[in-house]
Amino acid sequence: MTTTERRVAFVTGASRGIGRSIAQRLAKDGRHVVLVSRSAGPLSDLASQIKDAGGSASFKAVDVGDSAALAKAVEEVAAEQGRLDILVNNAGITKDGLVLRMSDEDWNAVIQTNLTSAFVAIRAAAREMMRKKFGRIVNIGSTSGVVGNAGQANYAAAKAGLIGLTKTIARELGGKGVTCNLIAPGFIETDMTANLSQDIKEGVLKMMAVKRLGAGEDIAAAVSYMTSDEAGFLTGQVLCVDGGLTMC
Repeated sequence: MTTTERRVAFVTGASRGIGRSIAQRLAKDGRHVVLVSRSAGPLSDLASQIKDAGGSASFKAVDVGDSAALAKAVEEVAAEQGRLDILVNNAGITKDGLVLRMSDEDWNAVIQTNLTSAFVAIRAAAREMMRKKFGRIVNIGSTSGVVGNAGQANYAAAKAGLIGLTKTIARELGGKGVTCNLIAPGFIETDMTANLSQDIKEGVLKMMAVKRLGAGEDIAAAVSYMTSDEAGFLTGQVLCVDGGLTMC
């Protein structure tokens, strides 16, 4: 980032877990961070914490599953801030189940939230980024989208779809100064993994080169680089931040 301007970052799923860590890191990096999630309360608290720490933040309570509302929020931020430099598509849900028992509703909900929302946000942000000839888009995928995972047909399909979306956007927008990359986290200690049994956690650790579960800060560090001015030659890439679980 130059010393004369502050980049603006739009981060979905920012109220907790990986998204919260990403937002805090980008604020520490000197970005103005727009926090996005469904509930205003946690976003307001996080915005206050960021400001108390010397950072800059605002928030918009939006359900990313509502495509019209999400697109409107992206466009409003670009208009209000006069720019939109960074987009981090992190919001995601799980509705796990074996494929023979998975309902259409559970399939569609996960695809809408985890994949379609990223497409909608990118489409809304792209015009402003292209106009400024600068943009950093980071999609948060999963190792499930790289290697698959039993009981997660909807989730793995959505995250695999994000890989194809990432590479396509990288090709379409690269000539306009806009990069698009994907980070595929492994097992990260968040609310989504808190309910895993100790046996499952121990089994995962045995398969990992780094013998610990990941932290949100591990993902945020990778996002920090991918969204920096120095990362202008990095695009269309899938980075597995997984402690060596998949070696992808």
